[in-house]
Amino acid sequence: MMTSAFTYVLPAIRGVQAGREYYVSMCPLQLLRRFFIFDDEELMPELRAQRTLNKARVPEIARYIVENLDSYTFSAITVSVDGEVKFDPIGEDGPASFRMGSLTVSMHAKFVVNDGQHRRAAILQALDAAPELGEETIAVVFFVDRGLERCQQMFADLNRHAVKPSASLGILYDHRSAAANLARHLSLTSNVFKGLIEAERSSLSPRSRSLFTLSAVHFATTEFLSEKELEDFQSASQRCLEFWEMVGEQIPEWTYVRESKMTSGDVRRDFIHSHAIVLQALGRAGRALYQLPALERAERVKRLRTVDWSRKNAKTWEGRAMVGGAMAKSGQNITLTCNEIKRVLGLKLTPEEGSAEAAWAASRMPQGRAARRRKK
Repeated sequence: MMTSAFTYVLPAIRGVQAGREYYVSMCPLQLLRRFFIFDDEELMPELRAQRTLNKARVPEIARYIVENLDSYTFSAITVSVDGEVKFDPIGEDGPASFRMGSLTVSMHAKFVVNDGQHRRAAILQALDAAPELGEETIAVVFFVDRGLERCQQMFADLNRHAVKPSASLGILYDHRSAAANLARHLSLTSNVFKGLIEAERSSLSPRSRSLFTLSAVHFATTEFLSEKELEDFQSASQRCLEFWEMVGEQIPEWTYVRESKMTSGDVRRDFIHSHAIVLQALGRAGRALYQLPALERAERVKRLRTVDWSRKNAKTWEGRAMVGGAMAKSGQNITLTCNEIKRVLGLKLTPEEGSAEAAWAASRMPQGRAARRRKK
């Protein structure tokens, strides 16, 4: 890229969408600091062309770049150019609607990011930590600005059909994460999970032959092992295989599905123990269980066989794993479900778990009795 006294000149490819020209160029990362701006965040939403920047997302994206300098990947940034634009094609070969050439833009033009504002902010932050990234490039798609209404419509159109991949599919394809690698390994080698894992979707239909989702196994793994423990793949996999094998022996329905004595749909309909929230709660309780000597934890885990995991057992699970008879998903529900499992296993609650349990117990207490207790 080079600049004249009054213009930017960028190598570009011209295309046409909806009868309007647009241009694609490669921009050195270091130049992202000089142009491509955001609307004033203090303006009302009606006067802006995109969402405000979520600053909490930026450090995570920047860290992803810095930690993966040899393998990070970014899609194109889309911007609108409010100013004078001229495209000069090179040669006359090819259709007129698709040619290579140079895009000349006034230096007084305003560049507004329609899509990719968080990528841009993260790249700038990453450049502070790794200046050598400055010579690398990112694709930029330029549209000629046609006013605020058009920019707002572009933002809506660009995000209208964006679909985030399911958590399970993201884990299946994530080879950077130690927890994802371990979850995939468990799905292929564990006698409990092998052949019963849905690896693409994070929810199961009643007719699905799978009993668990890969995302559920992944989140249960992160509850069971600390980040430091996950770094040692061999040790982590051995511990996980051992733990889930012990748990599986206490839940006969899991075995019945493997032996085709029950269907996965029937088990998921009638019991809660194969749902993500319970797997996570089991994983969290398992972390505490593994603070005990091997022989003692092997005896304690057998107590799980006494648990009534039936959905009909509302006395135990309503407000913990279920809300209104449906499986719950919040962190509070995971904690309360874990608390019940810990009670069965004879494990102590952490202070946070104890506070959650006390609040839950108070919420179930009749108002009159609760008021009398508060007075006392």
